[in-house]
Amino acid sequence: MRVLKFGGSSVASAENIEKVYAIVKDKSEEGKLAVVVSALGGVTDKLIAAGKAAAEGNESYKDILAELEERHLAEVRKLIPIANQSAVLSQVKKLLNNLESTCEGVFLIGELSKKTLDRIMSNGELLSSYIISERMKVDGLNVSLKDSRELIKSDSSFGKAVVDFETSNLRIWQYFNQATNVTILPGFVASNDIGETTTLGRGGSDYTAAIIAGALNAETLEIWTDVSGMMTADPRVVSQAYPIQKISYGEAFELSHFGAKVIYPPTIQPVLEKKIPVWVKNTFAPNDIGTLIQENGNGSDVMVKGISSINKIALLSLEGSGMVGVPGFSKRLFEALAQESVNVILITQSSSEHSICVAINEADVIKAKTAIDSEFAYEISVKKVDPLSIERELSIVALIGDKMKNHAGVSGKMFSALGRNGVNIRAIAQGSSEKNISTVINEKDVKKALNVLHEEFFETPTKQLNLFIAGVGNVGGKLLEQLQKQQQFLNEELGLNVRVVGLANSKKMAFNEEGFDLSNWKAELDKGEAMQLAAFAKHAKAKNMRNSVFVDNSASEEVAKIYSEFLRGNISVVTCNKIAAASEYENYRKLKLEARAHNVSFLFETNVGAGLPIIGTLNDMVRSGDRVRKIEAVLSGSLNFIFNNFKTGVSFEEIVRQAQTEGYTEPDPRIDLTGTDVKRKILILIRESGVAMEMNDIASEPFMPADCLDGTVDNFFLKLKEHKLVFDDIYKEAAAKGEKLKFVATYDNGKASVGLKSVAPDHPLYKLDGKDNIVLFTTDRYPDQPLIVKGAGAGAEVTASGIFADIIKTVL
Repeated sequence: MRVLKFGGSSVASAENIEKVYAIVKDKSEEGKLAVVVSALGGVTDKLIAAGKAAAEGNESYKDILAELEERHLAEVRKLIPIANQSAVLSQVKKLLNNLESTCEGVFLIGELSKKTLDRIMSNGELLSSYIISERMKVDGLNVSLKDSRELIKSDSSFGKAVVDFETSNLRIWQYFNQATNVTILPGFVASNDIGETTTLGRGGSDYTAAIIAGALNAETLEIWTDVSGMMTADPRVVSQAYPIQKISYGEAFELSHFGAKVIYPPTIQPVLEKKIPVWVKNTFAPNDIGTLIQENGNGSDVMVKGISSINKIALLSLEGSGMVGVPGFSKRLFEALAQESVNVILITQSSSEHSICVAINEADVIKAKTAIDSEFAYEISVKKVDPLSIERELSIVALIGDKMKNHAGVSGKMFSALGRNGVNIRAIAQGSSEKNISTVINEKDVKKALNVLHEEFFETPTKQLNLFIAGVGNVGGKLLEQLQKQQQFLNEELGLNVRVVGLANSKKMAFNEEGFDLSNWKAELDKGEAMQLAAFAKHAKAKNMRNSVFVDNSASEEVAKIYSEFLRGNISVVTCNKIAAASEYENYRKLKLEARAHNVSFLFETNVGAGLPIIGTLNDMVRSGDRVRKIEAVLSGSLNFIFNNFKTGVSFEEIVRQAQTEGYTEPDPRIDLTGTDVKRKILILIRESGVAMEMNDIASEPFMPADCLDGTVDNFFLKLKEHKLVFDDIYKEAAAKGEKLKFVATYDNGKASVGLKSVAPDHPLYKLDGKDNIVLFTTDRYPDQPLIVKGAGAGAEVTASGIFADIIKTVL
């Protein structure tokens, strides 16, 4: 004998009932079946609503009943051939008329007792079981309908009746000893010793099936629902969740208690006692393996079997010095809550006994507070106990697994994963059995937390990296090209799934939580909304996605000003924009500290030398205890290009125009030629060396006449032409000594400067070609021969590659 239970989603429509029939017909060929069915999906809620409306004197209950009648009659007409419909429709109408009479009585007296509500609610299962049994008879299946109220006897605790197992087991055994091949039974319903209808409470249909399976020592209990078994996490929240093939009773109970709604733990107690295996199967994919729940569910050493959560939680905290060393406080607290039927979901108490916290459903907060305030009124009045502290909008996230107790470090791994993603833990609870590790977190963080933990414990070592990118011009465009090209490599070799989920330029911004198609990002961005920097930051934070990175490819001061917003929102910042790292030292330091405080990254390798590993190399030296004594550097690719190509026969004005045309300089070349950009770069290196310095501490040695800096860009070029002889003389003076002109940034034991210098052939700066950069670090460990970093220091391609490298560093 096997027992099958079909839930409300499985029998929600004629189409679904046909699927149920196919499963039952197939299973009936293997032996006797007891088939327990729920009400059609959503019907029980409608019946409760009708009863409550009637009790309130609201005639809308008639509309609800009319809707229910129309629905059930319509399903009969779809399921039963016309020749057989008359009798079935008549019986369905009879049941519905009885329901209408009951509701009319409630309406007239204006009262809805638990007893009457049970009678009303029972109609859902009575109707569905009758209709389904008649459908199965159509094709000649050897099937009979048995009213569960005749088999399952209970006390008169209406709404959640207590089963009389001795009587019920005997009745069930006697009936099924002579039953037909297939018996259809309504779930959820029972009756007391005088025949009054009772219901079995939440999960009642599961309970009916389990009672029957236990009484008959069934081979298996099969629970058919709309998912292919119990999942590693809620698939509506975690897209990567997958079915668990085998699980123990204990693990199943824990997962179900913490939000997995496939089964309700108390309902399958009868099969647990008999060690009857339970299969959770999918009505809509019957060939899927499903989940087998049995005494020893762990067929492997998998330590975590699932992750679950409960939302709408409140945390109640009772604190006070008067609690320390005084027995009975916990007892009084729980008794006060129990008297108000407030269910305690989680408990945690400090070892100092100074505080005790309990998690309850948010809906129970008012009556819980009233009860506790009343119980501890005296202690609060004399300040031995503080007034009850209440935190709302919380959730519980739990890791479940029998074998967690055999693996050290599970809690650490859990808390580390949550901490890296800015999920604040408000309370922790772990039973001595170590099957469950529960954390209380903010409700807004649940989706991120579940995905982070699923990624950490269930998926192949692949991390999802979510990018919000501002600036899609030369550098940003190249970055997107590189990301697209490397997607497969990153996934296969580094275990990274990099998705661009936010894009913005100066005019538009767009978001795609599933990730933009990087071959078509321009079209998607064009369809976006008007760009507003504050709104972009707000949206990125509101998404609250794990492993998030804000990438700034602009040179905007306004964008640099909002880095703090991202860092405080647990979003890493990667930027080629030098403004933030070269701003006031206090702001630079604040950003570094905020990144550390929120466990995210603030990376700006490309601020100096584009894709060259200059800052990274400097950081490694400083962290390992080396001390920088001197820095000499050519840090402007544009200026190096200009002075490498400035020679006899070519005017300085011509070569600057060429550099502007070829994109080596800013649109206004004075930004480069005044050395402002170079000052920012050397300042950043000095700060990363561990020295607090400001921009105005760096001496600047101008080489251009002052009037070149006035007026427009066009006027600037006119002045360069006017001062041709000045620039020619500078070149000739260097050439006469066999030296080359280089714009050099220097830091030497606390003093820094930038300016144009002529360097001799034996100096490492002399042979610097094209737009290359070079940095010489003289340190305690490199006192005689400086450590040199040299290479291409400008260009969209290499800058994008440097940004790309920083992005990867945020998670590796």
